[in-house]
Amino acid sequence: MMGIRGVLLDVDGTLVESNDAHARAWVEALSEYGFFIPFELVRPLIGMGGDKLLPTVAPGLSSQAGVGQQIVERRKIIFLQRYAPHLQPTPGARALIHQLHDDGLALAVATSAQREELATLLRAAGVADASKPDADSIEAALQRLQVRAAETILLGDTPYDIAAGQKAGVATIALRCGGFPDQDLAGALALYDTPAALLADYTSRRAPFRAE
Repeated sequence: MMGIRGVLLDVDGTLVESNDAHARAWVEALSEYGFFIPFELVRPLIGMGGDKLLPTVAPGLSSQAGVGQQIVERRKIIFLQRYAPHLQPTPGARALIHQLHDDGLALAVATSAQREELATLLRAAGVADASKPDADSIEAALQRLQVRAAETILLGDTPYDIAAGQKAGVATIALRCGGFPDQDLAGALALYDTPAALLADYTSRRAPFRAE
């Protein structure tokens, strides 16, 4: 593949061990409004975006209006108050981001996380100083970095990241630390357990991308 100039970063599950926390916040918020959805049903949906997750588990609700919008807002409060203070970075997250930055790669966050949550997540990952807290779609992030899709890698952890990358023409390196099984991550350029494992290959030049 051609030389990589940019890396797009998912955050939840990729740089921060937050996927379980998001699922629990959804379960708690839904239950407060009378929707008793098991954790096991919500957890595999983390990463698809709240606008899609909500009507999937509670058909008829919209994240943009009525009770659905209230649930979305309540979920954010629960997440920030009950779970965010206890979040931990995924192994090697900060070291990987700083190595990519030092090597001159352009970095951008590509996530559906809201700005307030994103700032909290980046602090939890220990990379708030390496990435501005701006949440972009993949297409918007590419425009902001002024790099082509073929010159960019997406670092993610869910099948939804891979699908979004494929739609935009961006290859994805997937991390297992997000909790998804390998069969759900089919289509990724490569699989690694953690950012630390990717960093080890990257610094030894075995990784499937290098800055030129």
